[in-house]
Amino acid sequence: MRVAVVHHWFVTRGGGERVAECIASLFPQAELFTLVASPAGLPRTLANRKLHTSYLQRLPLARTHHRHFLPFYPSATERLDLRGFDLVLSSDSGPVKGVRVSGHAKHICYCHSPMRYLWDGFEQYRSAMDPITRAAFTAAAGLVRDWDATVARRVTYFLANSDYVAERIRRVYRRDAEVIHPPIDLHRAQGVADVRPSDHYLCAGRLVSYKRTEVLLEACRKLGRKLRIAGTGPEETKLRRIAARDPNIEFLGEVSTGQLWRELAACRALLFAADEDFGMIPLEAQACGRPVIAFGAGGSLETVRGNGPDPTGMYFAEQTPDSVAGAILRWEADREEAFRPEVARGWASRFATPIFLKRYREFVLRHVPAAEEDAITAEEANRIVSEGEGE
Repeated sequence: MRVAVVHHWFVTRGGGERVAECIASLFPQAELFTLVASPAGLPRTLANRKLHTSYLQRLPLARTHHRHFLPFYPSATERLDLRGFDLVLSSDSGPVKGVRVSGHAKHICYCHSPMRYLWDGFEQYRSAMDPITRAAFTAAAGLVRDWDATVARRVTYFLANSDYVAERIRRVYRRDAEVIHPPIDLHRAQGVADVRPSDHYLCAGRLVSYKRTEVLLEACRKLGRKLRIAGTGPEETKLRRIAARDPNIEFLGEVSTGQLWRELAACRALLFAADEDFGMIPLEAQACGRPVIAFGAGGSLETVRGNGPDPTGMYFAEQTPDSVAGAILRWEADREEAFRPEVARGWASRFATPIFLKRYREFVLRHVPAAEEDAITAEEANRIVSEGEGE
């Protein structure tokens, strides 16, 4: 079979890119398709694959400001030439579920989420924009949203990264989706096993509005707790202004993968305020044996054990500084002393990369048995992915 792996864009390295890397590892001969790509965003194990990009790749600023090209998403996606491919495997939180495939081809879409900025997060993203950007975005969003809902019918089978996203797929696209949780890199956690936790809290990830980093910052300021913030993004200027040179708040900027894992291992607890589709950072913290204090909604309900025996963290009920501060105080008073790092590590191990590879491979071969001749084993694929984990 001719196999294609499609990912919305390879411009930064994150959870979505790791999923695409794992999918491609199962099919070593598969060709890659994406809207835009940069060397920094392409996993090392995929560097020698045949890579096809859309016409957006040739437009100025498209790689660095791809989200501003929303009106072009439909045409750029549909012009990717997937004729002649028998099996199309997409990893998508953008528009590439809408690729046109041959009539006989099967398209399996691993959906990280329907596009947040078009659906559930539309008003939140819109309200954070300046007036000119907001007007342009509003004009384009309705058309792209209608297109996105229509082309979802082209997908043969949907997979979701969480129960939360599976429900969203049912509501938005009126399609069912089987859940396979994304892969967590446990090798990184083993590499920081000698790091000892300190007295500071940590939040990590892109500094964008929906992550609600400001409520974590304000909670720690209110309590006089130390907070380290790893990551950059459009919210950074505002957050630094809120911190107002508070000596307990430290901005680390963009950190390397290795440094991020050391930060996770060294924190007192990870603070996580996003209503996230899944959320790999909380699981990575738990893989390092550290607890997570998280907003009790969305993917965090699947990645953090905030209730019951042997909790790996604690939930807070509202995205407000008072709610976060209350959860921190309850954790410190009631649960921190009884927290067991080995329980958190054991919980995170259920989301390990080999489990994802095995389940994803089984799903593909269950629905497309002819692909078995082109798929390698999950064990072999795991060895390939592991080659890139030393980056």
